[in-house]
Amino acid sequence: MSTASPRRSNPPRHVAFPLRLDARGRTALVDDSVYVAGLVEQVLFTGPGERVNRPGFGSGVARLVFAPLDDALAETTRALVQGALQQWLADLVRVEDVQVTAVDSALEVVVVYAPLYASHPDQRRTVTVTGGPTAGVSP
Repeated sequence: MSTASPRRSNPPRHVAFPLRLDARGRTALVDDSVYVAGLVEQVLFTGPGERVNRPGFGSGVARLVFAPLDDALAETTRALVQGALQQWLADLVRVEDVQVTAVDSALEVVVVYAPLYASHPDQRRTVTVTGGPTAGVSP
């Protein structure tokens, strides 16, 4: 007879962000892939100084909103995003690529990463963020 707890055989679960309730009225939980994708988004959308206990957390791309849209802005954004992800999530993900392209009056940021906990080494994930008139995030 096994003495292992049935809870330990389930995949790791994390508190959902943003904090919300599930259908049973309990704190919503998410699996590793959703949790890490949320962390990537948090790094992208948080500016340094926004968090009291971690004042350096974030990428700082929001400061570039009114900068002229050109290749220099795209390269600056790429460097900020790549550096912030490596600084804050290096123990969870391997950032494989950050692409920033200027499309009309918007910037599109595509982050390709591989979770370090992945069971298969080629398990890549992509997060796409578009800033401008049609701003949004897509997994």
